[in-house]
Amino acid sequence: MAGEEQVKVWDIGVRLFHWTLVVLFAVSYLSGDDESLLHIYSGYGVAALIVFRIVWGVVGTRYARFADFVRGPKATMDYVRSLFSGKPIHYLGHNPLGGWMVIALLLSLVGTCWSGLEAYAVEGHGPLARQESFFIRSALAQGDEDEGENAQENGKKNGGDEFWEETHEVLANLSLVLVALHIAGVAVGSVMHRENLVKAMIKGYKNTPKP
Repeated sequence: MAGEEQVKVWDIGVRLFHWTLVVLFAVSYLSGDDESLLHIYSGYGVAALIVFRIVWGVVGTRYARFADFVRGPKATMDYVRSLFSGKPIHYLGHNPLGGWMVIALLLSLVGTCWSGLEAYAVEGHGPLARQESFFIRSALAQGDEDEGENAQENGKKNGGDEFWEETHEVLANLSLVLVALHIAGVAVGSVMHRENLVKAMIKGYKNTPKP
């Protein structure tokens, strides 16, 4: 476009993270009722992506870093007011609302992955399987020494298993709600700022007025 130039905003790491996460979260969520290997390994994939994004948010390129888009209350409220004024403040990277959505999604997905690992551990599988949960320890403490195995099984069935499965389900649904809000925010942002944010996340470039 005349009077504009393309600026590289999203590096390949951010773009691959974003679209791979979209696929793996969809696969994991849709296979959740089956408790299949597909669900388990797609969940591992989501966890690995979250670890990468947290690290990349500290040491990555300019617009990938948390320091670039996690802004304080004043900047966030100024941005909200600018939206209602019809003249939104433009940010090359994430705007303040988008930045806080990134944080909310990361936290929700961390909780979802952790609770999933805990639920899997109660069944004796996964990297947390060797760590007895609070529920199992409580059951063992209440049982006699010669009934330790039965107490451990009761701890799994009566406490840990149900607690972590329900927590996992709640957090997965919360993540889905946040994803829906994120999509709505992208749609609104694309209209308000007159830029294709989806295309930018695919190609990595945004248009900005020439100085």
